[in-house]
Amino acid sequence: MSDATSGAETFDGGCDCRAVRYRMTSTPLFVNCCHCRWCQRETGSAFAINAMIETERVLLLHGEPELLLTPSLSGKGQKFARCPHCRVALWSHYSGAGDAVSFVRVGTLDDPDRFPPDIHIFTASKQPWVLLPPGVPAMAGYYDRGQHWPAASLARWEVLRATMGGR
Repeated sequence: MSDATSGAETFDGGCDCRAVRYRMTSTPLFVNCCHCRWCQRETGSAFAINAMIETERVLLLHGEPELLLTPSLSGKGQKFARCPHCRVALWSHYSGAGDAVSFVRVGTLDDPDRFPPDIHIFTASKQPWVLLPPGVPAMAGYYDRGQHWPAASLARWEVLRATMGGR
C-alpha cells in the first residue's frame, strides 16, 4: 500500500476484534525477536517479534488502545498499548526510549511476513526446541545497535535521539 501524501509505503495492522487499527508510515528501524522470559510470559509463547519504529510514524486509524504499565527486568517497566476489548497487545514503549519509540508487535500487522527478525536476542533463555535461522545474528543477551543496525536506521535513530534529549 502506498501513502498518497508522501509516496512512502505504509503498513496497516490492528487487534483481533478490529476495534483498534493503526498504520506504520514507514519501514521499521529494526526488527528483533526477543527470547527473554519476560517476553515469553507476556506473549504466552516462545518469543516476541518487535518492529522498532518512531512513535510519530505509528498513526491510529480508529479506536483508542489502553495503556498498561507492566514491570520489566530493568525495573523501569514498559507501557503496553492494548485493545480495550480483545486485549491484544499492539505495541509497547520501553522505559529506556520512552514514548518516542514504539515496539510494534509484528504479529498484529496485516502482513507480518514483511518483517522477519533482523536479529534474535536473549537467546540464552530461548526455548530449546526453537531453531534459529542461519544467517540471522543471534545474541545471548541484548546487542550493540551500532554493530547491527543498517546505516539508514542509525541515521533515523540519531534524529530521534535529539528529540529524546540524547538518550
